[in-house]
Amino acid sequence: MGRLKVAVLISGRGSNLQALIDACTDTAFPAKIVLVISNVADAPGLVRAKAAGIATSVIPHGKYPDRSSFDRAVTEALEGVGTELVCLAGFMRLLTERFCNHWRNQMINVHPSLLPAFKGLQTHARVLEAGVRISGCTVHFVRAEMDTGPIIVQAAVSVGADDTPESLAARVLEREHEIYSLALRLIGEGRVTVDGERASIDGADALIKAR
Repeated sequence: MGRLKVAVLISGRGSNLQALIDACTDTAFPAKIVLVISNVADAPGLVRAKAAGIATSVIPHGKYPDRSSFDRAVTEALEGVGTELVCLAGFMRLLTERFCNHWRNQMINVHPSLLPAFKGLQTHARVLEAGVRISGCTVHFVRAEMDTGPIIVQAAVSVGADDTPESLAARVLEREHEIYSLALRLIGEGRVTVDGERASIDGADALIKAR
């Protein structure tokens, strides 16, 4: 079986994109990035992709009259390179239900909280305001409703009494890099199955012991 063909959608600096690029550099890794798409022409993540020799495409959302036409253009670009899995990495656009259904169980996202807690934006400030002791991050399959879908991998991060949103974000981001590439590896190895709104991992017990 060949390596899983992955496309990454970005809008900004591409920190999580870089983690995926680094993982896919190993030819033994079961996935490879075939395209990086940005809706922002000067997104720094595009520079990262080009430096790694990965094809890029800019699809500015402002060029399209509505979300549906934008999503169709993105799908056309994805299918044009034979994409088998879409990774959202700081892609700051809400996707239509049709797009999410088209890529159902073939699109994943990383979110900086332990879902289903703290969906949406300003996550770390809300975590601190709520006074929780444990935060973290989640990689999940994407559904039309924001920050929902079967959970693949999560990582916990302790919240310190002196944490700021910025310091907490920095520690969570380190774990995002770890679990995003881990989730991609598990999918590429064919170890993730989805039943309804639950994802299961073949050999999960061994995985937990190893980490």
